[in-house]
Amino acid sequence: MDRVNATTPSAPADAPARAAFAALRTPEGEQLLAELRDHDPADELAAATRLRRTHPAELVSAALGQARLRQRAVAKFGAEDAYRMYFTPNGVEQATRTSVAAHRAARFAGLGVRSVADLCCGIGGDALALARAGISVLAVDRDPLTAEVARANAEALGLEDLIEVRCADVTEIDTSPYDAVFVDPARRGGRGRIFDPEAYSPPLSWAAAAALKAPRAALKIAPGVPHEAIGPEAEAEWISDGGDVKEAVLWYGEGFAPGAFRATLLPSGATLTAPAPLPAPPVGPVGRYLYEPDGAVIRAHLVADIVERCGGRLVDETIAYVTSDTRHSSPYVSGYEITDRLPFNMKKLKALLREREVGVLTVKKRGSAVEPEELRRRMKLSGPHSATVFLTRVAGAPTMLIGHPLE
Repeated sequence: MDRVNATTPSAPADAPARAAFAALRTPEGEQLLAELRDHDPADELAAATRLRRTHPAELVSAALGQARLRQRAVAKFGAEDAYRMYFTPNGVEQATRTSVAAHRAARFAGLGVRSVADLCCGIGGDALALARAGISVLAVDRDPLTAEVARANAEALGLEDLIEVRCADVTEIDTSPYDAVFVDPARRGGRGRIFDPEAYSPPLSWAAAAALKAPRAALKIAPGVPHEAIGPEAEAEWISDGGDVKEAVLWYGEGFAPGAFRATLLPSGATLTAPAPLPAPPVGPVGRYLYEPDGAVIRAHLVADIVERCGGRLVDETIAYVTSDTRHSSPYVSGYEITDRLPFNMKKLKALLREREVGVLTVKKRGSAVEPEELRRRMKLSGPHSATVFLTRVAGAPTMLIGHPLE
């Protein structure tokens, strides 16, 4: 989601921003952006002073701002696309990462979807991925500047023949001509991130109703959404990229599994599914091996599946660390061999690390209030070896587990 607001029209004060954006798309603006591609933000004042000798001050300010946004967007869109695209501050913050958008587009394309109504399209990140999958897109956003940016991005990446951008209220769009609907409600307001799904713009209930009217649909939501807010008609998927949970998607219609929970790990594409919430896994003593499930697996409440696969147990009923006595290999977990178990005690940990000549310590925690950086500072590490310490609870007791990653 990249939009300023999906359902609130722009105020007249938006006119200067739209004029500045239009100036960036002139030959002079494009030349400035090309010149600023690799500039160092620390030298921005000097760059502004130099450029204002030959360019209007307003254009220089707009170009410097857009250059900053493009540099930030590289992490989500890659350099090749980011330096051709246009962004708004909210657009960079809320845009879907390209890898995630491509995964979602591939699921649609795999089911034969040829046209999608992208409601609350923002700057067009998802529309671009859908178009690259060969799907024609109606991209809708209520904010005029955001719609202009989405249109410019379709043109910049040569996808304008597949993407129609419309500035309109998404609640007034007839989606019946389209094979599928994608809805990405705004989850940020004037005070920051919105956690109540009914405070989304438009509300989750409206978005779900719009999804249910379509032959197929996807509804993007925050990964922390309460499971009880997910209706039985949806297949719920949590997606991580590089180990970080990025978003959740509710899928509706033919080809999806109502009531199922799914965790998908990118870039591998490994997917773990369960037809319904699994029963609580067993709890038991710490074994030789410890497994840390991917965040998408945890969010999807599929840790019990991991426990069953490795023939293990949880170290504590409230902690998502899995342990077993035999080694288990899986794309859904990071595995560690545990060498020591100690009650929580800084002095004992420091003595053990000194004895083992540990100079590099990785600190992981679940169920502990200790900050990793503070712990490392207090250990005064020195030596050629490395180790990992887990600060957690075992059967309710604060515990330190020391080990190293499995190859």
